[in-house]
Amino acid sequence: MLYPNIPTPRKVCMETSVIANDELAPDTGKPVSKLNLGRFGAGFIFFCIVFMMSGTIGSTVLLPARFNTLGIGQGETILGTMNSIGIIFALVSNVVFGALSDVSHNRFGKRTPWIIVGGPIAGIGFYLTSISPTLPAIVASWSLLQVGLNCMLAPCVAILSDRVPQKSRGTMSAFYGAGQIVGQSMGTIIGSAFIDSPRTGFLIGTTCWFLCGIGTVLLLPRELSAASDTAERLSIKQIFAQFRPPTTGASDFYKALIGRLMLIFGYNMIVGYQLYVCMRYIGQSSEGAAATVSTMAVITMVVSLAVSLISGPLSDKIGKRKLPVFISSAIIAAGIAVPWLWPTKTAMLVYAAVMGLGYGIYMAVDQALNVDVLPNPDEAGKDLGILNLANTLGQVVAPIVVSSIVVATGGYFLVFPIAIAAVMVGAFVILLIKKAR
Repeated sequence: MLYPNIPTPRKVCMETSVIANDELAPDTGKPVSKLNLGRFGAGFIFFCIVFMMSGTIGSTVLLPARFNTLGIGQGETILGTMNSIGIIFALVSNVVFGALSDVSHNRFGKRTPWIIVGGPIAGIGFYLTSISPTLPAIVASWSLLQVGLNCMLAPCVAILSDRVPQKSRGTMSAFYGAGQIVGQSMGTIIGSAFIDSPRTGFLIGTTCWFLCGIGTVLLLPRELSAASDTAERLSIKQIFAQFRPPTTGASDFYKALIGRLMLIFGYNMIVGYQLYVCMRYIGQSSEGAAATVSTMAVITMVVSLAVSLISGPLSDKIGKRKLPVFISSAIIAAGIAVPWLWPTKTAMLVYAAVMGLGYGIYMAVDQALNVDVLPNPDEAGKDLGILNLANTLGQVVAPIVVSSIVVATGGYFLVFPIAIAAVMVGAFVILLIKKAR
């Protein structure tokens, strides 16, 4: 049952009055112990590793390879169609579950139940995608996966705003980003390892999806109960009102949305098509391309992880978010230019290292920046859900644009400069934000 949450008073207790407000947890008004900060970090990194690894096992390697052998159309077209329909479910479910978790009223907390439920839904969708023989079945299964993923994702990201002190958000964002980096690389490595026996790879991904939500909840500090006997039921009108985009004081919020969208879009124009780029732009065989992609994943993982874990705490220390995002974007753009101008296997490995450097910096501060520009912390789930649409939209629109370019031009040459332009547009939009430093 959904009830309006009774806002927690954001006051500082007498015994903690000497502690700065940015060191206090928003939900309790008290400092967070080092143990619980460690549990937050562990929960975020586990969640991101598992969901990124599980999805990447399929989307980056095994599903593109499978689509090439189904005999129902060109691989790029199937991938683009699957994602273009799946985005509708991802966009809607991200905002819906974020908003519902804002107003959920449960003794286990307002975010926890949604995180637990989402994993099995995503796992069923992933498994069905791996066995579906027709395009409609593939699209329907992938859409179900998107619903399950966003059932977990929107509430989990909102925890940064709900429960993590402002002074620690850069560090926690770094754990969040590091988890995604490691998960994406591990997914690529696992997918490449099972490209000749995809059933095992798909089963690994399915199992991880089922464990994702419950494992995250067990690692995170227990959420405060959101139950109250005095809360009033929400009317239908009030429920629908929860889904309204922010309008008051939201200029920086939308700048962050656009900036993130453009960067993720440009980044995924290449990353999402690494296997095809190696095969059809570099000229490698299927086996050679899989080996190159696997090596690239290791390089990206090592570089990104090291940089991310340094950049997040550094961002907290200097109190700046915009400058690291701009620098990371410029590095990513430079990385994309390498294989564009030098289409060789070596260039792809250099690209992986440079991209890992830029993306590691970006992921370390991205979520912290998003929390800093929220218009209303009491609607964090819904508003962060809207910001997360930039991730989903960028990841899904990129394959659509790439497949259109490939079909129209017969190759990948124009994909690279368009990706570079998108990344830099996003970087300049971020610089226009006023609320964050």
